[in-house]
Amino acid sequence: MASTTTETMVKMVETLPPELHERVLEHMREFIEDILEDAKWNESFAKSQSKLAAAASQARKEIAQGKAVPLDHEKL
Repeated sequence: MASTTTETMVKMVETLPPELHERVLEHMREFIEDILEDAKWNESFAKSQSKLAAAASQARKEIAQGKAVPLDHEKL
C-alpha cells in the first residue's frame, strides 16, 4: 500500500508534461540510489568503529615508541 507521501509524489509527476516524466523519474531514481549507498556506507562505517579505534591506538603506540616513520610522498 502506498503512503500518502508516495501518492502525492505520483500525483505531482502526473501533473507534469509527459516529456518531463522520464527526466523527473530519473532524478528520483538517482536520488534513491544515493540514499541507499549512503545507508550502506553508514552501516559499514558503524561496524568498523572498533577496528578503526584499535588501529588508531596501535598507531599512537608505535609513534610513542619511535617505530613510526613519516610518510614519504615521493615514494608513493
